[in-house]
Amino acid sequence: MHILHIDSGLFPGQSISRQLSEQLVARLVEQNPGSRVSRRDLIAQAPAHLDATLLGAAAKPPAERSAFEKEQLALSQNLLDELFAADTVVIGAPMYNFGIPSQLKAWVDRIAQAGVTFRYTAEGPEGLLKGKKAYILSSRGGIYSEGPAAAFEHQESYLRTVLGFVGITDVQVIRAEGVNLGEDAKAQALAQASRAIATVDDVRQQAAA
Repeated sequence: MHILHIDSGLFPGQSISRQLSEQLVARLVEQNPGSRVSRRDLIAQAPAHLDATLLGAAAKPPAERSAFEKEQLALSQNLLDELFAADTVVIGAPMYNFGIPSQLKAWVDRIAQAGVTFRYTAEGPEGLLKGKKAYILSSRGGIYSEGPAAAFEHQESYLRTVLGFVGITDVQVIRAEGVNLGEDAKAQALAQASRAIATVDDVRQQAAA
């Protein structure tokens, strides 16, 4: 198994989504000895946000691109290569202001490319990253899976939509929410998420050498 492990929590030493994603990757490797893990820390190495310069850079002749444009185009290709190479994508995704971290959105903007990860057909858009599985390790300060705040949830739902759009429809969410509602609520949320990780059963058949 080739695992792409993506983290986007701002505080490495405190991030619950990072903690949960590490636990899940360890679980997957335990179940699939010999797995290869590629790590992409979007905080330690944040992609530049998409703007007119970056959008136009690909259309320029290579000789006319600035050093920054060349660097960012190379990064976009690296992000795509990592995603195409992976069998499984593990995304640590905290909720910030009802959505995902801007660094994770910047990653989405780099990999969601028409003609590369999806295409438009007469029947509508078609994702080109079929056959992969994704896990979203979600952390939230409040309760958004149900109740009055559910309408404010644009984190897990957004990631599910984006992943599905590029062809990754096998998506499992493991969530710790309510972690800012007191120490008891936090401990309960973490314990519940850890139990969910411990029950993940994802043994893959290894390709013959």
